[in-house]
Amino acid sequence: MRIGVFDSGLGGVSVLREIRREMPDASLHYVSDSAWVPYGPRGDDFIQVRSRALARFLVEHGADVVVVACNTATAAAVPLLRETLGLPIVGMEPAVKPATAATRNGKVGVLATVGTLQSARFAALLDQFGSDIEVLTRACPGLVEQVEAGDLDGARTRALVEQYTAPLLRAGVDTLVLGCTHFVFLRPVIEEIAGSGIEIIDTGAAVARRVRQVAESLGSTFARASGVEFWTSGDPAVLSAPLNKLWGERVVLSALPGEYAGRSA
Repeated sequence: MRIGVFDSGLGGVSVLREIRREMPDASLHYVSDSAWVPYGPRGDDFIQVRSRALARFLVEHGADVVVVACNTATAAAVPLLRETLGLPIVGMEPAVKPATAATRNGKVGVLATVGTLQSARFAALLDQFGSDIEVLTRACPGLVEQVEAGDLDGARTRALVEQYTAPLLRAGVDTLVLGCTHFVFLRPVIEEIAGSGIEIIDTGAAVARRVRQVAESLGSTFARASGVEFWTSGDPAVLSAPLNKLWGERVVLSALPGEYAGRSA
């Protein structure tokens, strides 16, 4: 069983870690589209082009399931991928539903990218699950880039987290949703700044469980460990150190072939 995972950058490694924890015997392939990170400010057409290229690369490398480990790409491209690829596609979505169950005072804050917050998918989530609670959103430009650089707790990162959480905390939220896979790596800093009374929610573990369900429906027995392979559309020499830090061990990061890297996009 091969699981292919892609994200706009390195943030989806947070989901990849959960998938490996859930399915330690699956072969995992990860593509970071770091040449074009972040996706948030980009239009749907561009994100769809990139998502199709990355998914095609993973399928051609034997993926049985493709995981779109990016909230923005899920909103923009998952319907298209499901129409055009002949295999299961698992996407992400901000954890508005579990936040409605977790909140005690009915006030939930969502930290996400511009692309996610402006998407029809997010609006639909609010319509479906947010009608009985107050949902406050905050776009967080700059945080994705801090994670891409491997700066998880430096002065600049802390300043940005404080800037983006402060209005939500002043408004009285008791639950914060991490609506971007990059932000999961900032959870310790967010928890420290937000305080012990704030519930922090992300969907990585739930997505991993869903991937396992899909894989098992395909008849996978997870017979043997097959390792993890990493590619990027960015510069491996620049991104290797941050990737090793986020993944938690040294790995080989390869350059995505130009056909898929979109260098002329």
